[in-house]
Amino acid sequence: MAGRRAIGRDPDTPLGGMMVNRSVTEKNFLFMLGILIDASDPYRVTLRSTGGDLMPTDDALKPSHYDIRPYSRRGNISSYKSSVTDEPCITRVLSRTITGRDAHIFPVSSEECFVQNGFSRWITNRIVPRDTGLNSCQNGLLLQSHIHQSFDAFDFSVNPDDGYKTTCFDEDPFSIDGRTLDGICRILNDEKSVRDELLRWHFRQAVLAKYEGSWQTKL
Repeated sequence: MAGRRAIGRDPDTPLGGMMVNRSVTEKNFLFMLGILIDASDPYRVTLRSTGGDLMPTDDALKPSHYDIRPYSRRGNISSYKSSVTDEPCITRVLSRTITGRDAHIFPVSSEECFVQNGFSRWITNRIVPRDTGLNSCQNGLLLQSHIHQSFDAFDFSVNPDDGYKTTCFDEDPFSIDGRTLDGICRILNDEKSVRDELLRWHFRQAVLAKYEGSWQTKL
């Protein structure tokens, strides 16, 4: 994995880019930047053409150039200390025999990581005490086979912190970008419902998988 890339050394050199589908609102864009940027100091994001601050609204993000600046308007961007995160992204093994059944949110191949990082504690319908819960329906979504494979590849994800909206990180051949996860999958206190904590993990992983490496190495 590439080393961290410092932000702000050359304002004229793009740090990276994103696919702007309809799900990418100003709020969603700022949320994703919060995953990608490892900042010790507060920062703001400005629209280069106007210099205006980007706000966490539900307005669609305009395809344009944006600058990451120190929170203080008097700050010098060249002295701002921040970097693209080097948080590791899990590697998923794609199956060639995927069917239209439950897609695991946290992959079966990473059960040890599932347990070590405490994700099993969110599973409440384990049949036996020692079951990790990895194969629980609370760690799954019922998807058609072609969509299942895209989900495993982090091509799209569902953000529980943005109204359970689906965000596609690439082309959208299935027209699912911007759709909302069916309410039956997320009924509070339902033993069959998906766990928000696992959806949140998958969304974070998708952002890292699709953008972290290119943002680190795009010099």
